[in-house]
Amino acid sequence: PRTRRLATLPHSGAAGMRCTPRHAATRNFSSFVRRLSVPSWATINPDSMSASTPAVGQNLVNGKWTDAGAQHVIIDPLNGEGFIRVPNTTIAEAQPFAERMRSCPRSGLHNPIKNVARYNMLGAVMADGARELAKPEVAAYFSRLIQRVVPKSHAQCVGEPSVVRKFMENYSCDQVRFLARSFGIPGDHDGQTTTGIRMPFGGVAVITPFNFPLEIPALQTLSALFMGNQPCTKVDWKVAIVMEQFVRMLHHVGLPPTDMDYIYADGPVMNELMVQGDCRMCLFTGSQAIADKLTIELKGRVKLEDAGFDWKILGPDPAEVEFVVWQSDQDAYAFSGQKCSAQSMLIAHEKWMDLGIVEKLGERAALRSLEDLTCSPVLTWSNADIASHMSACLQVPGAKLAFGGKPLAHNGIPECYGAWEPTAVYIPINEILASEAAFGLATRELFGPFQVITSFKDGQVDLVLELINRMQNHLTAGIVSNDHVFIQKILGHTINGTTYAGIRARTTAAPQQHWFGPSGDPRSAGIHTQEAIKLCWSSHREIIYDHAPVPLTWEPKTT
Repeated sequence: PRTRRLATLPHSGAAGMRCTPRHAATRNFSSFVRRLSVPSWATINPDSMSASTPAVGQNLVNGKWTDAGAQHVIIDPLNGEGFIRVPNTTIAEAQPFAERMRSCPRSGLHNPIKNVARYNMLGAVMADGARELAKPEVAAYFSRLIQRVVPKSHAQCVGEPSVVRKFMENYSCDQVRFLARSFGIPGDHDGQTTTGIRMPFGGVAVITPFNFPLEIPALQTLSALFMGNQPCTKVDWKVAIVMEQFVRMLHHVGLPPTDMDYIYADGPVMNELMVQGDCRMCLFTGSQAIADKLTIELKGRVKLEDAGFDWKILGPDPAEVEFVVWQSDQDAYAFSGQKCSAQSMLIAHEKWMDLGIVEKLGERAALRSLEDLTCSPVLTWSNADIASHMSACLQVPGAKLAFGGKPLAHNGIPECYGAWEPTAVYIPINEILASEAAFGLATRELFGPFQVITSFKDGQVDLVLELINRMQNHLTAGIVSNDHVFIQKILGHTINGTTYAGIRARTTAAPQQHWFGPSGDPRSAGIHTQEAIKLCWSSHREIIYDHAPVPLTWEPKTT
């Protein structure tokens, strides 16, 4: 999930996560980074976080930073050393958060009629925040902090603060109030006008996963604020220290400390907080099972960016082969596949197979390395789990290992995490569709460096459509082709919310300027755009003004 395992995180209590490295020799993080300056508003230093000097996180409630009675100890994914301590908030300690959520007016902190100066205030905060993030030392601070808690390549880490900065630039100054643009329609007589406005929900929640510890929670929390809501934000506590520092930066540039709450908690605690707080809307980015549970317990007041088993089709007209190989490797294996938009299945026309696309992908994937973090620790699947799923896939008739298939050699990654080579299993398309068991195995989302490859021939496009339309999640997709008839056929018969089409089509790396989210479900959430913000964080209200004098010729009639 950008599978997220929010509510299935280990209940580790004060002792936190106990993991041991696979080898006695631990990896020294300083080999990956250089020293940096720490901003004045920051409370932790990514360079100095260690067992001897752990970083300490705090909750934010009603404008005050607070501690909990117990702490989670978070281990360094590269060496198993406990290097961060964060609140392990209990249900009793979450009561002030629930009360804040429950007591927020249904009309929000602001709306187009009430407290309208807040639109300007938030626009100014965005402008000042974007200037702060534009400072090289601040961008470096966040990218380094991200890399400490979710080790991924430098390029992957610097992308998050860059996207957040551009988003803040996009919604600076007057752009926040433009989100609340109303419309009017003339009435039936003089003095009557119908006006449509966007209203907030009130006390809301933002729940996001580990894999994008800054971009997703920052953009969704800010979006909730723009529309007048009071959000309580919870990020997977293994990485939540990043968003905490971003909230502190927002306070530094003028966000009122009482505008939002921030909590470190396990999934069940957050679940109870929302129920007791009568949460008016929850934006959940995570696993399908938890999404369905929240839908019931919050009585449908949810927007979801749930699990993503994402496909890419290589069409009948091969071109730009080297680029397509590179892009497919990026989509499947950047950050070791730990993105909700990662390429989970590659469906290649036989002409691509004849060109040796599988072998070329294997050669490209072999260039990845733990040394430069183009291979990363897998934070939600252990090696044993990955091996078990791979073995099960290989039992499908006709299946074979295309490349990879082994743990990364000589790594110091803790055993509770995975450390696995980029891997692909080929399964014939007819065998995938032959039984529910085979289909379930081939389309199970493994949140790691693993994909299924299959192929099709001329005349089998309908078989491809049957395969992709039987999938349960419809987040991203790629149609790699310059054949407009082929592209139109696939686009017209599929529903993925974010679909890339053309010879340069991808599945990952959605920029801040276009919608990113699933489709085909009334609960579907979006991120980035004005449409996404309005859809997720506001509702329509119609006000009919009718204040002209009653005509002198009017007579009362009972009807």
